[in-house]
Amino acid sequence: MEIIASVAVGLVALLHLYFMILEMFFWDRPPGIRAFGLKPDFAKASKALAANQGLYNGFLVAGLVWGLVYGAAGFQIKLFFLGCVIVAGVFGAVTASRKILFFQALPGAVALALVLIAGLL
Repeated sequence: MEIIASVAVGLVALLHLYFMILEMFFWDRPPGIRAFGLKPDFAKASKALAANQGLYNGFLVAGLVWGLVYGAAGFQIKLFFLGCVIVAGVFGAVTASRKILFFQALPGAVALALVLIAGLL
């Protein structure tokens, strides 16, 4: 079960690495515009804000990888950063787009549940 939980955490980390790359480097380019459904003028005007947002996603990646490196001893680290992923996903769903709930909060919640189950076994 620990392996399944670790794979789930790794997938959440990869997802946030993807978000980070899109937000920091491709926000105002076709991949970012397409992924986030942006208008080119808005993308150019909000590029700096998106890069900042991408940096925060990078911190989530770093925290999740940190927890994975510690294995079972990284239990609390994984819990904290998955909790951050879920809170950010719910906030994003409320303030920006409901689909963030499914692309960010749901994968984080599934990984969190798996980490908790693995911790109980």
